[in-house]
Amino acid sequence: MINRILAAAIALCVSALAQTEPGSVRPMLEADLLTPDVVSFQVRNYLIQKVPALPKPASAEAWTAQSKTMREKFLREVVFHGWPAEWVNGPLKVEDLGLMPSGPGYRMRKLRYEIVPGFYSVGILYEPEKMTGKVPVILNVNGHVGPAGKSVEYKQKRCIHQARHGILNLNLEWISFGELTHKENQHWFGAHLDLAGANDMGLFYLAMRKGLDYLYQHPNADHTRVGVTGLSGGGWQTIVLSSLDERVTLAVPVAGYCAVTARIERAMDTGDVEQNAPDMQLYADYPHLTAMRAPRPTLLVYNAEDNCCFRAPLVKPDIYDAVVPFFKLYGKAASFAWHMNTDPSEHNYQLDNRLAAYRFIGRHFGIAGMDSEEQLGPEIKSYDELIVGIPKDNLTVLGLARKLALRVSRPAIPPEGAAREAWAVKERARLGRVLRYKPVTIARPWKLANTHNKGLETRSYRLDFSNGLSATAVWFRALDARDPAPATIVLNENGKKAAGAVVSDRVNRGEQVLAVDPIFHGDAAPSKPRPSVFTQVISALGERPLALEAAQLIGTVRWFGTQSGARKLRLEASGFRAQVAATIAAALAPELFSDVVIRNGQASLAHIYDAPVEYGQAPDLFCLDLYKEFDLDRLMMLAAPATITIVR
Repeated sequence: MINRILAAAIALCVSALAQTEPGSVRPMLEADLLTPDVVSFQVRNYLIQKVPALPKPASAEAWTAQSKTMREKFLREVVFHGWPAEWVNGPLKVEDLGLMPSGPGYRMRKLRYEIVPGFYSVGILYEPEKMTGKVPVILNVNGHVGPAGKSVEYKQKRCIHQARHGILNLNLEWISFGELTHKENQHWFGAHLDLAGANDMGLFYLAMRKGLDYLYQHPNADHTRVGVTGLSGGGWQTIVLSSLDERVTLAVPVAGYCAVTARIERAMDTGDVEQNAPDMQLYADYPHLTAMRAPRPTLLVYNAEDNCCFRAPLVKPDIYDAVVPFFKLYGKAASFAWHMNTDPSEHNYQLDNRLAAYRFIGRHFGIAGMDSEEQLGPEIKSYDELIVGIPKDNLTVLGLARKLALRVSRPAIPPEGAAREAWAVKERARLGRVLRYKPVTIARPWKLANTHNKGLETRSYRLDFSNGLSATAVWFRALDARDPAPATIVLNENGKKAAGAVVSDRVNRGEQVLAVDPIFHGDAAPSKPRPSVFTQVISALGERPLALEAAQLIGTVRWFGTQSGARKLRLEASGFRAQVAATIAAALAPELFSDVVIRNGQASLAHIYDAPVEYGQAPDLFCLDLYKEFDLDRLMMLAAPATITIVR
């Protein structure tokens, strides 16, 4: 009888406080408190301040020494970060599958080679018909050419022309194109390598470096005349390989890269994840890489009205004009050249650009007669004729990432007690280092709107943080809630507009609620360009999107704790992205939370590999080394004494 009376009394109390339903709080949650263009502007301003400046060496000797150090650090800390040494330094493995039908003046040979164990690529070697003694060698790399891959016509013409003029050259396939076309080879899956602890740039670097290794080891290779050239992604490969590997004596990148300032200014110039590899900007931007070419001959080719990216007049000041002084230090200004294409002016390596490359190669390699191209149309092979063949069980980018993720082994968590507490202190510090975590405070909470009716009051905010970025939040409180009322912060991966049911439920329980959209969530997310454009650049500049989100959550909790009078706050997160951000916030600052409730979450970050979660769906989750060092169970342990509950 007493139990029934108590239950009835509790029910009456709850009903007395129940002033809302999801529909009644939705208008406040759906109101835009921050527009996407403002978010984009803020993020761009935040990033542009972190762009590394070009050094100003006093002499050629000084730059030679400095660039040597930069090269070593870039390879060690960026390109080969997390890659097994035996994969990086292992012997070259190439299968020569023999000659194929060729044309007059050259021979074509099919090759298959190993990038890393289980992952093979292919190429076509073009040999001068009469090859004696030492001859120049050129690596021809591919860009984003679609299914055609290495068979694309303008690349075949380039390779034939080079071979007919005595150049031994290799036409490489590129990951995700031609024979390596596969959904799981899309370059965005490189982010899954990052998460498992291997910098995604490493795979693409090894794929091209192995091609260079083959040419360099060829008995007829003249080591004083070694070139690389390619369009678009091939232009990117050209500058990366030729700046980091001093065996390359000549480089002709075509419409392949720009400075990070251009990537921040224009979404069309952002590129793929490997072109914005985590931490690369801590060691070198693309102008730095270009300057590291000095004094070796380098021709930059760009298109005036490129319909893909990197329009010549827009990128020239940063990657050519600013680099000329480095070549002048050596008295080699003539070795650094610029060509702007106006016919057809769009993204291309067609005849005008090829002729510019031929003239440059001929001059610096001492080859006469290269500056015109004969009619080569009849000699172009079909895709099928150029098929080399890859193993049926060939790894993919995602497959390799899964393989590395399965190799992850973390030390056991100590049992409860002093050992666990000491472990938590060390692990929390390590988590901060992995995330590059930097705390922020709310510099100004802009009060944008309010309501006060029907038993409910609300206040809407734009929260400006000390680092110049913003979040949005809406505060809810029943008019008859006790003071101070318990406080809950609500986070939904689809934005606060999707949080109506949770907000209504907590208000009806007598709590005050703050529904928050941190950076990259809800109306604190950019839309044009999409978040994945900015998250790449953030990581390249040495920061982590997840850390920005966690820092905003922690800063918001500290502020709301003061505003609400609550000593500890409850946090409720819905969705996988929100789960990870909330769990990390609780792991970094457990003293702020009473408990954390996760709805529609996952048991492990391994879900990213199993699903798989694609980069564009959750770009903030792909944090270099995160899965290698931590999984959700360890993060939940770090949140103690706060409890984290996953509600299925």
